[in-house]
Amino acid sequence: MSSCVTTPHHHHHGCFSGSRRRRRLLQAPAPRARPLHVVAAAAFLKHVAPPPRCAVASRAMSAEAPLGVTPAAAAAEGEEMVAVVDEMAEEAAVWCAVHGLVVGDRAEPEFHMVLNVDSRIEMKIITFFSENRSGTLPGVGLVHAPFALLPTRFPASFWKQARELAPIFNDLVDRVSLDGEFLQDSLSRTRQVDDFTSRLLDIHAKMMEVNKEEFIRTLLNRHGKVLGLDSKRIPQNWAATQFAEALSMAWTEFNNKRDGQTVSVVYFRAGYSPNDYPSEAEWRARLLMEQSSAIKCPSISYHLVGTKKIQQELAKPNILERFLNNKEDISKLRKCFAGLWSLDNEEIVKTAIEKPDLFVLKPQREGGGNNIYGHDLRETLVRLQKEQGEALAAYILMQRIFPRASLTHLVQGGVCFEDLTISELGIFGAYLRNKDKVVLNNQCGYLMRTKVSSSNEGGVAAGFAVLDSILLTDE
Repeated sequence: MSSCVTTPHHHHHGCFSGSRRRRRLLQAPAPRARPLHVVAAAAFLKHVAPPPRCAVASRAMSAEAPLGVTPAAAAAEGEEMVAVVDEMAEEAAVWCAVHGLVVGDRAEPEFHMVLNVDSRIEMKIITFFSENRSGTLPGVGLVHAPFALLPTRFPASFWKQARELAPIFNDLVDRVSLDGEFLQDSLSRTRQVDDFTSRLLDIHAKMMEVNKEEFIRTLLNRHGKVLGLDSKRIPQNWAATQFAEALSMAWTEFNNKRDGQTVSVVYFRAGYSPNDYPSEAEWRARLLMEQSSAIKCPSISYHLVGTKKIQQELAKPNILERFLNNKEDISKLRKCFAGLWSLDNEEIVKTAIEKPDLFVLKPQREGGGNNIYGHDLRETLVRLQKEQGEALAAYILMQRIFPRASLTHLVQGGVCFEDLTISELGIFGAYLRNKDKVVLNNQCGYLMRTKVSSSNEGGVAAGFAVLDSILLTDE
């Protein structure tokens, strides 16, 4: 997705030096003609962040001029480089607006809408002050989704490895989902301390009681890979299109032409957090959907397979062999597993208390902002040990991964800045089975998330990371 807003032929990461500095364009840029669709996009959005300006300075501007180059020439070159980045950031933000790559604005003190009144005459900027901010008008304020200005360099061999794993992960999730007893047993302690997981297990248990079999099962998922990152190739990314095709294929397999009368496919855009179930009405709706003959994406069993506790269980010795027969596939999966432990392991808990920076404490929640790090991790583990109750079952410990950081230009909330970042690649997979026939099992695009290296969390939707794209390299 984000590959459309990056331009690999300009400069690679690290062309600019200096500390993390920002500036926002608060005055109209020099007039220049814009296509009508750009004008319409600006007028359509009630609040749009001002065109980004990169808060960076080139080495030519901040360092002594090279031998034979006058300081004035070096400064001019630096100014030109900054201007190129500024223009790229502005064009990319406009592309986001035109193509609907926008998100709700969070906490800007004021907003500026660039309105092309007449491209031959002037660019007019309208400022919206705090009383009209999206914080007081929920759902009105929009801003471009945060993104990295240039693609992240990524080894082609690791890219190939990640793509090959997607169908294996799909097959594993499907097989685990069919073992209801494994899911119930593995999460039995977690349900005692986690109401959300308990409610999901209740629905799952009811489906087991009536022996409800899902003949047609479909799965859209993503598995992640964090790597140390060190202009050649930018891979195509058609995740949204291929997800839609997978859902369309599920509808075809359902084979009910009574249009407008029967729901054939239910896709859960939400439903993965307790906040999505504010009352009993939502839980009744979830149960009703599970009881229906519609194809669920995901079904309650697929949902439970995605919990952190099940991930930790699958990392145990000999568990993968319970679900997969191909030894080569099992070996490939094990190579990409990070260390995962339950808090029943006293030795690893002791190590985590002594060296908290080497671990991440994870609850049974999806999305950014839930994980526990560093000093907070130590305090939480000490408290849980003193309580000596079932609360330990609400968390798992994971080995913390430390990829190499690189300088990146980030554009967020109308501001372009340079900072040290790390990236995580997620490969999307689509799976569709009709009884014993696997109709679809492949990878279908990727999600590259990049965040400032000093940040612990990494969710784009939660505001911790930006969308990125990939530039494949020969190692």
